[in-house]
Amino acid sequence: MNRKLLYESDGAIARLTLNRPEKRNALDRELISELLAALESSSGDARLRVLLIRGAGKDVCAGADLAELEKSMHAGVLENISEARHLANLFRALREHPLPVLAAVHGRALAGGCGLATACDLVLAAESAQFGYPEVNIGFVPAMVMAMLRRSVSEKAAFELVATGETIPAARAAELGLVQRLFTDQSFEAGVNDFAEKLAAKPVSAIALFKRLLYQIDALPFSAALESGIQVNAIARMSDDCRRGVDRFLRKK
Repeated sequence: MNRKLLYESDGAIARLTLNRPEKRNALDRELISELLAALESSSGDARLRVLLIRGAGKDVCAGADLAELEKSMHAGVLENISEARHLANLFRALREHPLPVLAAVHGRALAGGCGLATACDLVLAAESAQFGYPEVNIGFVPAMVMAMLRRSVSEKAAFELVATGETIPAARAAELGLVQRLFTDQSFEAGVNDFAEKLAAKPVSAIALFKRLLYQIDALPFSAALESGIQVNAIARMSDDCRRGVDRFLRKK
């Protein structure tokens, strides 16, 4: 049986490929479970520096598996809460992963697929890629992904995206803040690999410390955020990466 997630590592970069092209890489429970397992195993791999999530076929991810969604309509509230929490655990695992996680988006990233991309630390997109939250069109709500969307774009932009259910081009997604790097279709593969390699060359401890701090201060008042920064600052000063970096800088001078 074909795996729904392909996992391969090439030196410091691990590539996680959603492998349901016949379903436009729709997220079902099994695929979510495989993603969670891959995130857990990669978090303990000292060789890795970057995770790259992408999709096989024409689209990166078209969202939730509608066959599973249809079945859930006949389930009870507790069962539906359990299913929703399973997906939420994936978003939480992406945010709590110590390594930077990149979403490489070609084709369409819609609904939960757009949420999956937004849950990653950075989104790299081909110029022909499309993004959107069309759930409202079938009477559904992009509920858990709002936690990431609202932190990525303005309140008005989030409202417009969700209320209209419109699909927008990558250039517009970049304007709103959903996409951080935009590549031509011809340079997409090379551009994504080059970006991932450059990020993988950064000191791993510094990236892990700043990532945790960045997301931790979301809900903190200003003074508490500063206090968290004090703690991370002190820890970073004592890291081997920082010692080596300062030493290299001083020797250059």
